[in-house]
Amino acid sequence: MLEDQAANLRERLKQQKSPPQKIKEAKTVSIISGKGGVGKSNVALNLSLELISQNKRVLLFDLDIGMGNIDILMGMPAQKSIVNLLHNYEAIEDIIETGPLGLGYIAGGSGLNELFSLDTNSRDYFFEQYYKLVSSYDYIIFDMGAGATKDTMSFILASDECIVVTTPEPTSITDAYGMIKHIVTNNPDMPLKVIMNRAPSVKEGKRALQRFRDVVIRFLQIEIDALGILPDDKHVTQAVIRQIPYTLYNENAPVSKAMKQLAYHYADDMPQDFQQSGRKNFLQKLKQLMTER
Repeated sequence: MLEDQAANLRERLKQQKSPPQKIKEAKTVSIISGKGGVGKSNVALNLSLELISQNKRVLLFDLDIGMGNIDILMGMPAQKSIVNLLHNYEAIEDIIETGPLGLGYIAGGSGLNELFSLDTNSRDYFFEQYYKLVSSYDYIIFDMGAGATKDTMSFILASDECIVVTTPEPTSITDAYGMIKHIVTNNPDMPLKVIMNRAPSVKEGKRALQRFRDVVIRFLQIEIDALGILPDDKHVTQAVIRQIPYTLYNENAPVSKAMKQLAYHYADDMPQDFQQSGRKNFLQKLKQLMTER
């Protein structure tokens, strides 16, 4: 069944040279963190799967330079990666792998470094290929590397929205604040949401989340939406060891139930047409940002 879904997607993309002028484009979301080790990739993967469970079409793009591990978390080593697109000029539909529940994902691999330093011809080819995806999905989710670099910021700032993953630990909170400050300095209008991961309890998670939001409001004068709280749950470690996404490993685990609720509210919060009239889409913003570098 999953093979059939992948084959159908490839056929649609091959037939689609360019999307029509007026279409519902995928919402491009960057999932970010201020530091490593906060569970960002696990959040990106399991959020994607829960959105699929709600009949959303999702593509997960691993853009975590040097730490790309989405395929490892799924126990499904990728046969192809972004390097096949950049080196061999393969069609983007041919490098999309199929994960659990029919999740489409693109592995990063060592070719990610080159993605952020393309020459003009390669850059145009990437834009052309990416453009083929925008009407085939509801969400295109980037699992970004931790922190802010000159290279990755182009993708983050061009996104329609950023989801910041942090934990209640003071160092994690401090780094997440620094990441948000960097983003709003360059794009004050960026919609931001925050997920408090590995909370010892719901009460402590809410307290840490509120403190974090208060600091952001006080010093940056912006609102950051609280997307949800995910508990510190032993099932996450067990799932990682077995290379199974935790929402599939044990759907009754506290973290799985919390993720299901979080994803439900997230999907329900997206308006039918999230793109405002006259607002630049992801590719338009990315082209501008990469040209200015």
